[in-house]
Amino acid sequence: MPTVIGISFKEAGKIYYFDPDGVQLKQGDTVIVNTSQGTEYGEVVLPAENMPEEEAVTPIKTIVRKATKEDIAQHEENKKKEKEAHKTTEQKIEKHGLEMKLVDVEYVFDGSKIIFYFSADGRVDFRDLVKDLAGTFKTRIELKQIGVRDEAKMIGGLGSCGRHLCCTTFLKNFEPVSVKAAKAQNLPLNPFKISGACGRLMCCLRYEYDEYKRFNKLAPKKGSRVKTVHGEGVVVDYNVPRESVVVEIAEGFRYDVPVSEVEAVKAPKASEAKSDNGK
Repeated sequence: MPTVIGISFKEAGKIYYFDPDGVQLKQGDTVIVNTSQGTEYGEVVLPAENMPEEEAVTPIKTIVRKATKEDIAQHEENKKKEKEAHKTTEQKIEKHGLEMKLVDVEYVFDGSKIIFYFSADGRVDFRDLVKDLAGTFKTRIELKQIGVRDEAKMIGGLGSCGRHLCCTTFLKNFEPVSVKAAKAQNLPLNPFKISGACGRLMCCLRYEYDEYKRFNKLAPKKGSRVKTVHGEGVVVDYNVPRESVVVEIAEGFRYDVPVSEVEAVKAPKASEAKSDNGK
């Protein structure tokens, strides 16, 4: 099994695997690697581990070196250039009258290319802008249109929970989220309450979705009659984190009962109901 280390090029970014080639590295170390984009500066987020052959994406590239003081200084200088390039590019977008929003600017470590990330409602003819940028920065220029979820990840912000967005802090990849996740968790289907900063359904709807689906299959439906140690009653609510249901007993008292301790009461058959009524 090949030995690999996990490297990320952005905070909460996707993890890529490289061969450490005998270099001793630990989590938090910075390295220089060659990628399809060019020479890149990244951070070790997963220490060396053996990867099964069937999971390895070959060929696995090796790291160039552990980042030196000069490399770190170059990385910091690139960050300063990115801020300056962002301001300059926004001015040029306005100059060319383009309906696009500049989201982020990224310098490839060795300065051989600058990548501009932007969002727009439709396709944008930015050929003249590319020529203008190439003449200004004297290097290769690449423009990438991104979606609203990627835009939120790059810009950051606070969610309705008051915490920093999940996508900017720890989510590596976006998973599909459907309205089924909100329905399963009995959440209000109000777009303003279940949408994130990007305007799409909140990523956190996925976190407990599978658990809610499992619980909903086990729990009796609301309104159904069940037997409990407290007596017979009606299911009026769920407590999914505790894997229990709230049962209202005939006397009007409510009890929180583990779902494993309730027994459904079968409705009497029509013939039995008539017999009980003496008909």
